[in-house]
Amino acid sequence: MCGIAGVIRIHKAGDGPPPTHLEAIPEVWLDVLDESIRHRGPDGQGRFRDRAMRDDGTVVDVALVHRRLSIIDHAGGYQPMVHDGERLRADLTYQPGETPIVASEVAPGLPIVAVVFNGCIYNHRELRAELEDAGYVFSTDHSDTEVLVHGWREWGAGWDERVADASMFAVIGWDRTDGSVWCGRDFFGQKPLYSALPSGSEQDSGNTLLVLGSNAGGAAAALDRLTADAGSVATWATFGHALGRGPMRGMGSLPPRQSAWIRASGAEEQSTPDEPIPRVLRRRNRDELDRLLRERVEERLEADVPVACLLSGGIDSSLVSAYAQQATGRVRTITVRMPDARYDESVHAQRVAEHLGTEHVVVDTQENAAEDLVTMIELAGIPFGDSSLLPTFWACRAAREHAGVLLTGDGGDELFVGYQRHFAARWIGLLAIPGLLGYLCPTCVFPRRSAVSRGEKGSRMLEAVRRGSYEVLLGIFPPSDAKRLLGRTRYRYPWWDAEDEPWEAALDDLDFMLPSDYLRKVDLASMMAGVETRSPFLDRRVLWAALQLKSKLINNGQFLWRYTPKGMLRDVARLYLPDSIVDRPKQGFAIPVGEWFRSDYGGMRQLLHDHMNSRDPFPGLGDAGVEIDMGFVRTMMREHDAAGEKSIDPWHGRDHSQRLYMMLVLSIWARWLDRVRRGEG
Repeated sequence: MCGIAGVIRIHKAGDGPPPTHLEAIPEVWLDVLDESIRHRGPDGQGRFRDRAMRDDGTVVDVALVHRRLSIIDHAGGYQPMVHDGERLRADLTYQPGETPIVASEVAPGLPIVAVVFNGCIYNHRELRAELEDAGYVFSTDHSDTEVLVHGWREWGAGWDERVADASMFAVIGWDRTDGSVWCGRDFFGQKPLYSALPSGSEQDSGNTLLVLGSNAGGAAAALDRLTADAGSVATWATFGHALGRGPMRGMGSLPPRQSAWIRASGAEEQSTPDEPIPRVLRRRNRDELDRLLRERVEERLEADVPVACLLSGGIDSSLVSAYAQQATGRVRTITVRMPDARYDESVHAQRVAEHLGTEHVVVDTQENAAEDLVTMIELAGIPFGDSSLLPTFWACRAAREHAGVLLTGDGGDELFVGYQRHFAARWIGLLAIPGLLGYLCPTCVFPRRSAVSRGEKGSRMLEAVRRGSYEVLLGIFPPSDAKRLLGRTRYRYPWWDAEDEPWEAALDDLDFMLPSDYLRKVDLASMMAGVETRSPFLDRRVLWAALQLKSKLINNGQFLWRYTPKGMLRDVARLYLPDSIVDRPKQGFAIPVGEWFRSDYGGMRQLLHDHMNSRDPFPGLGDAGVEIDMGFVRTMMREHDAAGEKSIDPWHGRDHSQRLYMMLVLSIWARWLDRVRRGEG
């Protein structure tokens, strides 16, 4: 579990002698990248440089940067991991501040393969045995990184399919033999890999320059690509995140379940693993799903640091804890006691722990909301608008005192149809027809004084029906509010067709919300806290099983209007947990950020007003073509305050918790971007 980065520069043949390697990739670029990922890896660091020349005269320069959070094989798992065809070569890497080592000058003519890797290959021992049978000699005791080094030589571009079932990863690899760079992300998008391209001049010349990294801000800053992209920023403001699009020009990210092979010619080949649905379950029944999930938990228990389960008391984390307890005999479960009792699930988690007999620890968060928020957004380098980032970070930071690896229940709702909105999708599809609903005003029909009120949910549902789009339920700003906020910004609300079935909506979330929002949040929070998270649900074999079981996942034989979310998963959970836990309504992991904006808990109200009432709340965004209607923002602030006042009028005021949070995040990010652009750090 680490932070990774890389720079690839390809000089086309016929342009005359290219600059030296150190001129082609300045060390200051690596300094910027290294600083941006420093928080992701407190246990080690290293850099690698190399150059290759092809027969056609094309020259390829590469530099790799790594920061390590040591989880598996403390002694042997250092990175960048470099192999010369005979043995690992730690002498071809160097530390920041040391004289750079260019591998092509120190060890010319050798078939060098180098890798930087973020994640965990859960089946690395099986793959190691397979590679050893094929004749490869391993130097480390049990490093999963070395499996990737030899795996590239054995399987080439097919390496990703060999690890796709049981892994989470972002990887950048270098093969000197043909001057190619290979990279990829895991199937679900658990680990990030951002990219940045320079402005048009170099690309137009036929040469290639590409920066990759775990941190979006670092990848952009290394190339001085710090100009906001109007359309992308509008998407981030509307949803709080964006899939595949960075908020700066020339910036993006490799999509989940994608690998790329960047050859010396500059051509890029991308592949998506084939997705036939194998017969994972011999019989479509509870016991087979139980077996499958138990095996996935057992795979994720290997580590050279303490492993624990992050237990909320909900179905997903409780089931993971039950399997881990069976496998280890005495697993540690950790529950975070939240500062607000209405959002605290520690009592429910305590009941689960007592029932399972785990070694249970309850930890309290130590939060400074305003300060922590500014720090996280600036470290992330993106305007990430999910407010549950804060409690997730506090939970990981508190749990870090007790374990280096945390098993979680992430992905259970997407794979087993667990959100209310999944079932709302059918009604959107049925009711999204021309007629009277098209003329109704959602804000006039329902009172909206609370973010979780039926009025707020009903209003959002009505707008989704009017627009015929499930995605209206996902946005922070529904289309009508987004139009008011963004004014004349050149931007279109990203429409998708309405889904007709709960399972289709869940798959939509699997492709969009899970990698773009939920997994990004977990990665940011856990890496800032210095802890690794693993989710047994996020496994291709579990997805294949869910696809086979989808008719039973939704209602388990009941009519739709009597649906049971996660029907089959609940049946499995009843094997280990009491009905009072299995049937408990989903609570979610959240904070009352709207109330904090009224009460100034943690300095949040002061921070919001300092930003929104400043002379320029969003410095630089206007010049980039992003128009924020501050009149509408201030209207939201007044309505939000009014919604907290006692009144017999249920239509008095309107809750704008998440919308104001998004505006605050956008302002924090814009200030950071402006400061870095002006060279002020």
